[in-house]
Amino acid sequence: MKKTFKITHPKIKKDRLVEAVRHDVKKYIKRERNKKLPEGVDFWDFDCKFGNTEEEAKEIHLSEINKYIDHAEEQQLDSFYLEILAKPGHRMKKPTPNE
Repeated sequence: MKKTFKITHPKIKKDRLVEAVRHDVKKYIKRERNKKLPEGVDFWDFDCKFGNTEEEAKEIHLSEINKYIDHAEEQQLDSFYLEILAKPGHRMKKPTPNE
């Protein structure tokens, strides 16, 4: 998903638009996670970027998306850019304390 979300509208309240953005993001992530995993892949990982525009977007972690959406709402931005791309993920073993 590469999308510029508008969070201002003459008839719709800003809170409702922000809520709709969160719902779209959650729905997209759920849909991507439910896709069949390729051979040798443990889970779906996500590359995320957030910014005021596509050119200003910086990489963020998946768990930080809501925090950045809140921040955009507090700054009273008209719109923001969000990019979420699914990629195959591989689990790495944690080193044991004895090693």
